[in-house]
Amino acid sequence: MKTNKGTILHDHNRDGLDRRGFLQCMAWAGTGMLWTVRGGLLGSALLPSAARAADAAGTTRGSFSFVQISDSHIGFNKEGINTDVAGTLQEAIARINALPERPDFVLHTGDLTHLASADEFDTLDQLLKGVKTQQIFFVPGEHDVTGDDGKLYRERFGKNSKGAGWYSFDHHGIHFVGLVNVVDIQQNGLGALGREQLAWLADDLRDRSAETPIVIFAHIPLWEVYPQWGWGTNDGAQALALLKRFGSVTVLNGHIHQTMKKVEGGVTFHTARSTAFAQPLPGTAPKPGPMKIESAKLREHLGITEVNYVEGTRSLAIVDSALL
Repeated sequence: MKTNKGTILHDHNRDGLDRRGFLQCMAWAGTGMLWTVRGGLLGSALLPSAARAADAAGTTRGSFSFVQISDSHIGFNKEGINTDVAGTLQEAIARINALPERPDFVLHTGDLTHLASADEFDTLDQLLKGVKTQQIFFVPGEHDVTGDDGKLYRERFGKNSKGAGWYSFDHHGIHFVGLVNVVDIQQNGLGALGREQLAWLADDLRDRSAETPIVIFAHIPLWEVYPQWGWGTNDGAQALALLKRFGSVTVLNGHIHQTMKKVEGGVTFHTARSTAFAQPLPGTAPKPGPMKIESAKLREHLGITEVNYVEGTRSLAIVDSALL
């Protein structure tokens, strides 16, 4: 472990995150966590609530906020894990609606459904109509493209997107980019962006000033969290190379159903909890997948992520909260 201007970094082996580094990362996961990004560098503090997070940042509520949810897996039903994923998603929606300030939008970072069926997409659509926000943006997870390479997903949630569902938009001076890395899953389980999408990304970023804050969101992590389980993106390094010139980059992902963070230069990586079920820590089980947890403790492992942006300071304050 080494420090760089007060920012904690972790040594990693070529296969991904070593066990000590992983445990260091997981030590930051709690019921509330404030991340403040200034000039691309991140500072963190565990906090009990989003309200106190704003106080700790030394600001009032930011110029705008948005919320990330992930891995709702509508249609999943398994005894001992979660028999009511619609119910836990509704709890997440209630948490969003109870925030002191209404978020400008919600990002859903994939695995909306469990089997990509029309009725599962319908159920999700109806549930999300209860979110008090202006708009919801989506990227697909691998469970959303099962059987048809994402055709039904794009018809329902990816209209006006490019290729397999990628797109970008601007909001209050921040450039947001939704990427798709689940259509061409590699044999080792790693995600892939592909040459067409990488070429589009290079073109999308070409005329952006290096001072522009960038938020990338995709389902599978772009960094190698644990390649042995396919928790990474095969060509993610090529996308990250395109982002190196920007002073402030935040990468939001789902897929691994647990909160982790990493900082490399001006890039902050964050993975979100699921609203459906937990997965084991890397290397602590024979393989990834839904993890059995006592029903009384399930909500400790589920949650949402709130992100606040203070205009003029290029700061992002990120707070993770469990459904307790």
